[in-house]
Amino acid sequence: MSIHTMKTVTFDKADTVQWREAAAKTLKGKPFETLLTKTIEGIELHPLYTLEDLESRAQKHRGISNETGWIVAQQTFAQDGQQFIEEVKDSLMRGNEAILYDGTQQLDWDQSSLEELAQLMVSYPFFIRNTTKQDPILNAFSLIPEAMRPTVKGMIFVPDWIIPDGFLQVRTIGADSGYAHHKGADAVTELALTLVQAAQYAEGKENFSDFANDFFVHFAVDTHFFMEIAKFRAFRILWQAFGTAYGMRQTPNIPILATTSLRSYSKLDPYVNLLRAGNEAFSAVLGGADVITVHPHDVLTGPTDASIRFARNLQLVIKEETHVDKVLDPSGGSYFIETITSKLVENAWAMFIEIEADGGYEAFMNSSRLEDLLKQRRSDVAKGKKSLIGTNVYADLTATELTNGDVALTGGRLAEPFEKIRSKFEEEQPRTVLVTFGRLKDFKPRADFVGGFLAIGGIRSELSPAFQEAQDAIDWLQQERPDYAIVCASPTEMESIIPQLLGKLPDSVILEAAGKYDTELAQQWLDLGLHGFLFVGQDKVEKLFDIYSQWKGDGQDE
Repeated sequence: MSIHTMKTVTFDKADTVQWREAAAKTLKGKPFETLLTKTIEGIELHPLYTLEDLESRAQKHRGISNETGWIVAQQTFAQDGQQFIEEVKDSLMRGNEAILYDGTQQLDWDQSSLEELAQLMVSYPFFIRNTTKQDPILNAFSLIPEAMRPTVKGMIFVPDWIIPDGFLQVRTIGADSGYAHHKGADAVTELALTLVQAAQYAEGKENFSDFANDFFVHFAVDTHFFMEIAKFRAFRILWQAFGTAYGMRQTPNIPILATTSLRSYSKLDPYVNLLRAGNEAFSAVLGGADVITVHPHDVLTGPTDASIRFARNLQLVIKEETHVDKVLDPSGGSYFIETITSKLVENAWAMFIEIEADGGYEAFMNSSRLEDLLKQRRSDVAKGKKSLIGTNVYADLTATELTNGDVALTGGRLAEPFEKIRSKFEEEQPRTVLVTFGRLKDFKPRADFVGGFLAIGGIRSELSPAFQEAQDAIDWLQQERPDYAIVCASPTEMESIIPQLLGKLPDSVILEAAGKYDTELAQQWLDLGLHGFLFVGQDKVEKLFDIYSQWKGDGQDE
């Protein structure tokens, strides 16, 4: 083929129908619908998005932030006010850009430390959250000279506390979806509840513009990368619509604070939390958050100097290496993200109207809806529908720190049930063997699955010799007398082996089978003395507690 011919070659333009037909062929008989994924928000994710998908949405994307960059606001961990000042000064020298104080565990302050804090607040933006009007840190505001107060920038929301006069650039009304997030809320619910809180605060103000200029919001950021990007973008649009409802032609943008979610953090294999934090922080950046806080990977057990540095540097690396802070709306134009954004906008606005009609924020929080969402999340993790690497899949058997550190912990973490059972088996565990039959290729898939399943609870297992006959396994088990044994073989072999083993083993051996079987056959084996089964899709937490109870013989089940 000549160069001229190559330059003039044209290709037929494939359409969506052709793509779908080609995709269906690769599924080998499975329906195309298996490529669709439904999220906890009720949004159906498709394998391909086109311009037609976006144009079919009625929502036009107004209100996306027209600013770039964000403030690195890392939390300072300290035992008292003096240490707080030392630590915050050090972090500001090393790349932190703000003063962040979490008052969940209030500190004792001496006068000199408060005076130093007041001086720092003049030079750096501050963010104070989760505290009360009794917190001594609030005394720092009165120590700032009146002439300097108009230049001080920050955000603080303390119920029933009035900031001293003169702080013109300090926002004092905040809507926080973090609590609902950690109680199970999905992205739609978080957005709706944020609007409900905004409406509640706005009703008490004579002028909406004044309210908007004093308002800010806070979101926790989860690991669903694209959904979290869309969440921040959706809020910008919803906020514009919210202002329009109050008669604003152009609603001023308000700052969005973002914090990496502890809902996905785990004490098990804590270095995976670094990956989660990086994923979450980057999605907040791409979504347009204005202030971002990254939790150290070991914050659940107590952060160290190293983990605090890692968390801070995570944001700095994103800034320095990606240059994404130089890009206006970096996720804009993606058909996928734009479509999800539109869906979130529509669904969140509808829920906002619904919650308002049903009694508002307090009525919703007193209902069981968040509890139901959290149960669904925990069930999905327990059954392996959702992965927590290092916790419910690919567990590391290395002993880990499971005690609580001297930091504020949040409820609703998805790893908590796994941590509880892991702590039990780390204290003491049964000698566990995988009883194998046949050739390696026949039993290895099930043996690998069972070994991984047990590792989630911290149970170490060992392989038996590969037996050819049931009697050989019986003799070996009678000699070895393990506490707990799981038979791993091909499905065909299992049907003949299990009945031969039952009734011929020491009473002290708890025998179970790998795999799932029809109800009638399974019941026959249980009637003969089999204790249970391990299979894909099983509630792992429930099963691991059941193993513990069988082994201890105390009937405990949590």
